[in-house]
Amino acid sequence: MLAIKRIFSLVFLLAFLSGCASYDYPSNVKIGDTMVQASGESLEGEAVSIPSDFKGEQTLLLFGYVQDSQFDIDRWLIGLDMTKTQVSVYEIPTIKGMLPRMFSTFIDGGMRKGIPKQLWKGVVTVYADGDKVQRYTGNQNPNNARVMLLDENGKVLYFYDRGFSVEALNEVRALIKS
Repeated sequence: MLAIKRIFSLVFLLAFLSGCASYDYPSNVKIGDTMVQASGESLEGEAVSIPSDFKGEQTLLLFGYVQDSQFDIDRWLIGLDMTKTQVSVYEIPTIKGMLPRMFSTFIDGGMRKGIPKQLWKGVVTVYADGDKVQRYTGNQNPNNARVMLLDENGKVLYFYDRGFSVEALNEVRALIKS
């Protein structure tokens, strides 16, 4: 019963926080440009610098700005798995604002309860740079994941923000080196 109350509290808090956010930034991503620098922390507790820590290999980033974007992220992950796509993938929950930062321990704890421990390394939460990342990728239609493929040097090879589609999956797969 206590676990259900905590989950309900987390859902309420995230709904409240997402209601306070503004969703009116158009995307500023340009193919070929280096992704903006942002820092976050994996659910394992490791500091991560994006895109610096991903240099040396292609990396697919799945950004989510509201809890409902997890549905879109999950479809991308299932599609990548079903097609046996070989690329490093990171989920990047990106939450802007001072209030979410104050509750980051609570929010991350809630995510840890819903994500198997062996996947924690691949979930990097961005708080302090949340606004910067959202201004860069755009946050209109916040339920859609932002899908970004980076090359070995952190340059953007692919960007998509219109919700999962098989066509988009095939486009990004065509750019991934096997």
